[in-house]
Amino acid sequence: MNGQRLTVSELTEQIRLSLEGSFSIVCVEGEVSNCRPASSGHLYFSLKDSGAKIDAVMFKNRLRSLNFEPKDGMLLSVRGSLSVYAPRGTYSIVCEEMEIAGAGEILAMLEKRKQKLAAEGLFDSERKKELPRYPSVVGVVSSPTGAAVRDILNILTRRSSGVKVVILPSPVQGDDAASLIAARIRQANFWQLCDVLIVGRGGGSLEDLLPFSDEEVVRAVAESGIPVVSAVGHEIDWALCDFSADLRAPTPSAAAELVSENLVTIPDYIQKTKEDLLHVMKTRLDRAKLLLKPFDLQDMEYRFRTILQPRLIRLDDAKDSLVKAMSQKCADLKNRVELTKAVMEAGSPLAVMERGFSVVTNSAGKVVRSAANVKQGERLSIRPLKGEITAIAESIT
Repeated sequence: MNGQRLTVSELTEQIRLSLEGSFSIVCVEGEVSNCRPASSGHLYFSLKDSGAKIDAVMFKNRLRSLNFEPKDGMLLSVRGSLSVYAPRGTYSIVCEEMEIAGAGEILAMLEKRKQKLAAEGLFDSERKKELPRYPSVVGVVSSPTGAAVRDILNILTRRSSGVKVVILPSPVQGDDAASLIAARIRQANFWQLCDVLIVGRGGGSLEDLLPFSDEEVVRAVAESGIPVVSAVGHEIDWALCDFSADLRAPTPSAAAELVSENLVTIPDYIQKTKEDLLHVMKTRLDRAKLLLKPFDLQDMEYRFRTILQPRLIRLDDAKDSLVKAMSQKCADLKNRVELTKAVMEAGSPLAVMERGFSVVTNSAGKVVRSAANVKQGERLSIRPLKGEITAIAESIT
């Protein structure tokens, strides 16, 4: 046997150095298989295509940056480095980044469509309608053979056995799915088939959920007169119809719970409402009694007198003040009248004549105020207080 002899460890080490040195960074696309999260938090899986398979691992510190959950059957694009595990003599890809193959282009397309529809107001909160609390008929637009419909039926049967369910069958993926989903929504509205409508499906890849982001479906959901609950995929999944629906449920099962009320809880709810109502009524009646208690007949009389007495006192005081003021005013006026009378009487000619004065007039009847106005021998008339005297002027001084 010729050539250099190597141990298994030495050969494996040379292979490791060769592989890891030559393929320090690789980008690989393939279908996920044998996906198994470990208890340590790391994710182990394989990537395969029609001709080959390679093991892969993504450590938990890198998994936190993912916005989706890798599952078997997904087509992924990963970026990382090759690593050789010497104890088993195997190699694998240590993934640093991971995304759904073609997801970048799809997400960019969905974001552009989202902005367009949002600008038209299809996602406005003012358009949202309230869900009926106790619907009698629930419509479901989904695949009739899918797990989503089975989950919805099981939950509605358990929580609200009297509710009728109308299945509006439609494919939930594929080229024809979007137009049929929109047609079923319009049919439910045209025929008024239900009180609330669940539109959705179970989980899947981003491509599988695309029909629920189709513009026709989004518009049909927004235009629906029947309240619509969007239930597409799992909690981490989303579709544009989530934004135009009246309510978004994380899963179809959650949608069934949202549109139904547990009938078992209704008697308890009624009893609690009754107790609350009685408590409120009793509280208000007790308060009313407390407010009315001071207003019995005797207390009312006392309160009336308490209110009236000060006003009567004020009235009496006002009356006394008014009488006193009027008496004082009358006395003042009387004094003024007396003074005026005295002044008038003092200036009266009769008062002067009472003191012995007389009024002398000449023959022309004019009052004589000066001796110069009388001629000698002129006839004069003298009028004392009483009577009249006739005289002749003998001399004038």
